[in-house]
Amino acid sequence: MTEEKGGKEAGSAKSELDTDPGRDGNNCILVGNKNVMSYVLACVTLFNKGAAEVVIKARGRLISRAVDVAEITRNRFIEDLSVKSIDIGTTTVQTDKGSDLNVSTIDITLAK
Repeated sequence: MTEEKGGKEAGSAKSELDTDPGRDGNNCILVGNKNVMSYVLACVTLFNKGAAEVVIKARGRLISRAVDVAEITRNRFIEDLSVKSIDIGTTTVQTDKGSDLNVSTIDITLAK
């Protein structure tokens, strides 16, 4: 029923550490169940490859992990980063029983 147990979590069909160029050429990191430093490494790698901004996306209980990724990347690894925007929202997910469940989402955009 929850996103972690039911496999309904973002990126569960692919690897939990997905970097996906978005529609506007933005680089996205979908936060899943791996440790925080895996996602920090992904952020640093994208910036080192020349990305001007990186979007960290998470939903549900993993929102706090996404905030940790953004803060560790900003404060310990690349100090000239700024938080360009934070978008929050709600998405509807169907549970295994067929009922609808509202899940919170967050998109944190880091920019040089």
